[in-house]
This record gives sequence, structure tokens and C-alpha cells, in this order.
Amino acid sequence: MVNVLQLTDVSVVRGGTAILDSVNWSVEDDQRWVILGPNGAGKTTLLQMAAAMMHPSSGKVEVLEEPLGGTDLFELRPRIGFASTAMARKIPATERVIDVVMTAAYSVTGRWHEEYESIDERRAQRVLAEWKLDHLAERKFGTLSDGEQKRVQIARSVMTDPEMLLLDEPAASLDLGAREELLHLLSGYASAPDAPAIIMVTHHVEEIPRGFTHVLLIAGGAIVGAGPLAETLTAEALSATFGLAIDLTENHGRYAARAV
Repeated sequence: MVNVLQLTDVSVVRGGTAILDSVNWSVEDDQRWVILGPNGAGKTTLLQMAAAMMHPSSGKVEVLEEPLGGTDLFELRPRIGFASTAMARKIPATERVIDVVMTAAYSVTGRWHEEYESIDERRAQRVLAEWKLDHLAERKFGTLSDGEQKRVQIARSVMTDPEMLLLDEPAASLDLGAREELLHLLSGYASAPDAPAIIMVTHHVEEIPRGFTHVLLIAGGAIVGAGPLAETLTAEALSATFGLAIDLTENHGRYAARAV
């Protein structure tokens, strides 16, 4: 197996405050990770470094076997798929859904003067169909529901066949039906043998899709636990992560948690 992400003794300090403190973590190319932790734990900071969008204050970060600070980021970033609310805000509301997805080929968020080949459009149509969005291809992005926009973002992030896929709270703000539809699609994608390594940030164990293999628990910038999902995600570990007694249940690969 190949390490797609390696953090060695990584710390991030901002304004005298340690956002991450001496973090060691590695992700292999056949793993699907979920990152859990309270607000301010450092989850998004981890994801930004994995996306090659942030450098550590100290320590070493290798992304797709390339060291941050010693590689061409313009060549590295297109190899990474990234879907987040911040990214969605950069997409013009008037952009057609097919173009939102297709422009990933040039790493831009709006059609300008770039030229696309028929193979690009066919690829975009195929990705939209895989994420149950083909009927929305001609719709404007700003007219979609939250759930549809989330799926369009993910379709865009997989358009270029990334070697690593990063998802920042993909189910946030969705209603029950939209959440379950998204998790069903993510589960199928994560379980596919040719899927890339996946790292997903969430606040809720209920949002962990089937097919995910590992979990990283983080609080106060430090790792509370990291490893295979079935072994690492326990009531005790969750309680330590969130600072209150939590009861955890599992049913056919889906989890639920509540305060005791």
C-alpha cells in the first residue's frame, strides 16, 4: 500500500494558540477515513493541509508522497478532490451544473474562455449520472437544493479521478432524506475497488457512510484515537473526545450516539 498522506510531528500555531499539537497520522491509498471531533478541534486544519492549502508551523507533511514546501502545488492540487462549503461559495450561482463539474478539468469555478473536448463533456455527464444528477445538468447551480448542491460538489471533486478525495462535512445542513441519499451514494463510492483514498470530516457518527474503514478522533488539536473504525470508535473514546458521557450503538454498519 502507498501512503497518500503522512503527518510527522505536525503542529499548527496561530496567534500563540496551538490549533494542532504534535500530530502523527498516515493514510494509505485503500483507506476511507472519517475525522470526528468537537468545534475547534482542528478537523478543518487537518483537511486543509491534506489539500495542500496550508503549511504546518512545524513538522513534516507529505501529500501523495510530495513534501509540502518542496513541491509544485499547481501540479499537486489537481490530483486531490476537495468538496467543502467554502468551495461551493466560489461557484457562480448562474453556472450550469454540467459546467460546474466540467470546469474541474481546469481547476476553475466558472466557464471563461477555456476549451473542452467532447471527452470532457462525456466524462462530466457520466459522473453526474453516477451521483444521480444527470437530470439537473442544464439547471443553474444556485437553483438547486442544499442536498443537490452537495452532490454536485462531490461530482465535481471526482471529475478528474483524484488520487485522494477530501470531504468537509458533506451532510451538514441536509434534511433526513437528503442526508440518507447522499450517504447511500458515498457508501457505494467508498466501497468501489477503484475508489481513491477518502478523508471525510463530520461532527456526527450518524453521518459515517458504510464502507468507511478508519476513524480519527481529535480534540484540542491532539489525537484522541486513530485506527480501524470497528476497533477505535467506542463509547469511551467518543466520551473522551467530546468531554461528556456518550452511549454509542451500531446497527448494520451505521452508528448512533447520544449523551448518557
